[in-house]
Amino acid sequence: PYPEREKTVDSFQSIMIGGRGLVTAFHQRYHNNITTPAVALALLLSSQFTSLAFHPSPTFSRNKSFTGNNMSASSSSSSSSPTTPLSSPIPRPPLARREENRTILAGKLPSNHPLLQKLTRQSTTSDNPLLDPARSVPDPYGWLRDEARTNDEVLHLLNEENAYTAAVTSHLDSLRGTLYEEMVGSLQETDYTAPANKENKYWYYTRTNKGQSYKVYCRAPYRNDEDVNFSWDGSVDAPVMLGEEQFLDVNVVAKGQSYCSVSSVAVSKSQKLVGYMLDVTGDEIYSLYVRNLETGEMILEETSIDCSGSVTWGHDENTVFYLKLDETQRPYQVYRRLLDGSKEDELLFEQDDPQFWTSVSKSSDEKYLLIETASSETSEVHYLDLTTPNSTLICVARRRSKVLYDVDHWNGYWVITSNVDKTPNMRLMVCKVGEDESHWKDVVGSKDGSKLFDGGYDRSLEGVDAFGKNLVASGRSGGIPAVWVLTMGDNRDDFQVTECTQLTFDEDAYDVGVGVNYNYDSDKLVLYYDSLITPLQSLQVSMNDPNNAQLRTVLKSKNVPGYVKADYGCFRTTVMSRDGETKIPVSFVYRQDVMKRHTAAGETVPVHLYGYGSYGMCCEADFSATRLSLLNRGMVFVVAHVRGGAEMGRQWYEEPNGAKYLCKKNTFNDFVDIAKWLIEDKKLTTPQQLSIEGRSAGGLLIGASINQAPEMFRVAILGVPFVDVVATMVDSSIPLTTNEWEEWGNPNEEKFFNYMMEYSPVNNVKKGVKYPSCLLTGGLHDPRVQYWEPAKFAAELRHAHNDSDCPTICLKMDMTAGHFSASDRYKYLKELSFDYAFLLDQLGLSETPK
Repeated sequence: PYPEREKTVDSFQSIMIGGRGLVTAFHQRYHNNITTPAVALALLLSSQFTSLAFHPSPTFSRNKSFTGNNMSASSSSSSSSPTTPLSSPIPRPPLARREENRTILAGKLPSNHPLLQKLTRQSTTSDNPLLDPARSVPDPYGWLRDEARTNDEVLHLLNEENAYTAAVTSHLDSLRGTLYEEMVGSLQETDYTAPANKENKYWYYTRTNKGQSYKVYCRAPYRNDEDVNFSWDGSVDAPVMLGEEQFLDVNVVAKGQSYCSVSSVAVSKSQKLVGYMLDVTGDEIYSLYVRNLETGEMILEETSIDCSGSVTWGHDENTVFYLKLDETQRPYQVYRRLLDGSKEDELLFEQDDPQFWTSVSKSSDEKYLLIETASSETSEVHYLDLTTPNSTLICVARRRSKVLYDVDHWNGYWVITSNVDKTPNMRLMVCKVGEDESHWKDVVGSKDGSKLFDGGYDRSLEGVDAFGKNLVASGRSGGIPAVWVLTMGDNRDDFQVTECTQLTFDEDAYDVGVGVNYNYDSDKLVLYYDSLITPLQSLQVSMNDPNNAQLRTVLKSKNVPGYVKADYGCFRTTVMSRDGETKIPVSFVYRQDVMKRHTAAGETVPVHLYGYGSYGMCCEADFSATRLSLLNRGMVFVVAHVRGGAEMGRQWYEEPNGAKYLCKKNTFNDFVDIAKWLIEDKKLTTPQQLSIEGRSAGGLLIGASINQAPEMFRVAILGVPFVDVVATMVDSSIPLTTNEWEEWGNPNEEKFFNYMMEYSPVNNVKKGVKYPSCLLTGGLHDPRVQYWEPAKFAAELRHAHNDSDCPTICLKMDMTAGHFSASDRYKYLKELSFDYAFLLDQLGLSETPK
């Protein structure tokens, strides 16, 4: 429930939770149609130009492949200017008005301040002194903030920015079209996801159809397990499975809408009803819908309540639970609604503390409703017995400062993951339902009595899913995602683990996690698996013998037309940070012929360096079909697993050696250290060939990095970047701010103000130094990173340069969407082609590979 950000999967299946950031590779993790807490996703871009010269519908071949025989990577002598000249003189960029005397106040507000009663200056649990007197922070572009999004001067400037960006990139129309062709060509446009059996009644899956922007939710009657051994001709009109029922076509829902996000699609226990949430503006305020699958009747259309993006069924056909948002779009109230209208909606739970977000799910066996309320550092879980009429909410364990815990239910026991007693990572613990925290005990193996997950540094535990005879633990080992299958003893009255097996795979680095598993009593486990060079797979293993290769089945492998795995390579290494002690993991993916030329002749190559490093979210070594457009032009794609994520465990994120609070600068230092290593030690690239990218909280990483070492990079992409850190984090009226005082710190307090001022990108732009060219994106209705943040940073970057030495600074603002912008998969590819065209042009790589 606390804001840990996002992941895009090439299949464009997305779940939204909360936060100011985004990660490019976090697959959905489903169990009983519930995503585990802290799993979130997003589409990678935030803007859409309607004036770009793209075909309105995809008509391109899906069979283009690249041999690389006539392709040469750009060397250190490559031109750093665009290879395709502008057809007319470069226009002057918009000049935003500066108000040099305009400031904001950090700290204790004066007694006569007009917002004294409205603004909360610190959390009720903080004992840090406020700045007193308050400190003034320069905010010359503060006038750009318009909560109503109606100010004529602001809208005029944003439209001017869009017009300028369109003008200075107009010569890239052809390249954008080519990139779009390639990206569409790397998709199997008409496709489906691996069917999942739910209680031996139906197989559930989604499908996409060529020319249609959104997915279609489908099901087919279950006859036996052999149903999945079907043949399908791959056409739009043909059903994937016998008896296919297309019960929710998002293309129909989206008709007439510029944006459409359908979230939390869930069927009732009888599987006769379906509930879902709908957002058609991009502001992440959802409406609740329930439809009868047998009659097609819409039972509920709740549009008068501001809901979060999740709906949960009760134990019958008449009950749904939903979350209501407060004025800062924080999920804080849990309601129970009876669909027959026999009662008013019942408020079950309310969380008034603005630092705490609330989420709702069910235990894996669907016996309990679980209400979790959590900040970044403290959590509390309440449960409701769904099988007992008139049951009331009970708290598993009252919140304790800096203690996180999560629970699932197995046979009368709570299976608990927690960092209680200040362990660096989560422990695996257990107690009987109804017992308090004094009865929590570590789960031990029956063979030697050792703790299975003791919360130490060696491996990290992220969550546990319960099955009838097994538990499945997810976490990390050696910096790589890991899954363990725990076999439970035959005595169901006793909690005993007889075996704990970590799943093994052939590749050195990969992404793996728990996939769609509806059936609690199943002895088969479905996983997702991919790597930097292996497309996404749905993989089934036997929990009775999980590492037996003969019992593993690939249920579905994502087809990438034209992709030849042998043409590409990847590896993982570490780079020593400037502290001389910390080894930072770095992942590489490339064309084999490009790396061979570098290795044989020492030829430098263009490199794209990607990073994130916040909220304990990880950048995984996973596959991206759209990335091929960069690799096939001779680029090496590098993922910097910098501190602030949790790749090496929670210690990679937490103080004292991670990257939050007063060690946040480690994120930026790690990134710059990797860039320096690529140039000076690895000698793989040069500053004129190095591009960088980060989105949301990753945009903060890029903004801070170009301020620290502007000479090291040629071009930077900052997607919906969180760059106005201090101005945002002093203001409790901005969505997410109070919750994120436990991520960045609170600049209203003496403890954090100076440190945060030292890295906030908007406040640290250097004058007299040449910056890399920058593309910044934003969404006018973005509730996570407000549109004025990238607008301010673009203006500050231009202000710091003279006209003669100003790099290309482009701001592309989507005037109709929010943080995730394009919900349409084809529109998303158009936006990504815009980004990549800008990047390639600045690196002198705009020619199409032969």
